[in-house]
Amino acid sequence: MLMPRKVKHRKMHRGGKLRGDAKRGTKVSFGNFGMKATSSGLVTARQIESARRTITRYMQRTGKYWIRIFPAHPMTKKGDETPMGKGKGAVDYYVAKVKSGKMLFEIDGVDEETAREAFRLAGHKFGLGTKFVSKNSE
Repeated sequence: MLMPRKVKHRKMHRGGKLRGDAKRGTKVSFGNFGMKATSSGLVTARQIESARRTITRYMQRTGKYWIRIFPAHPMTKKGDETPMGKGKGAVDYYVAKVKSGKMLFEIDGVDEETAREAFRLAGHKFGLGTKFVSKNSE
């Protein structure tokens, strides 16, 4: 799964609400078709990996894909039935903070119908809304 190789600080604050739209990474830059987030939220490394596997399986390993998000934010969890206090829990998993309008995946080398269906299947893996976009329609 995706996770940072090396981090300056092992644990981070969770951060506030994800307000507003993404300012960068909103256009189809590498491929011809893309999957864009229509709502904000946290996407785990497991969800990204699951969506990636769904896309590659549906495309039957033809074409090329790009993952435009990376889970660099650590989320911690304390053990079950641990009393209050005793410090912050250990890092459990990593998430990518996604704002609405952010491009999640891109595809090239397949027809539009295949790309549309691959992104539809992959979109079900995330806990946020997604939509299909193409380079021509922007």
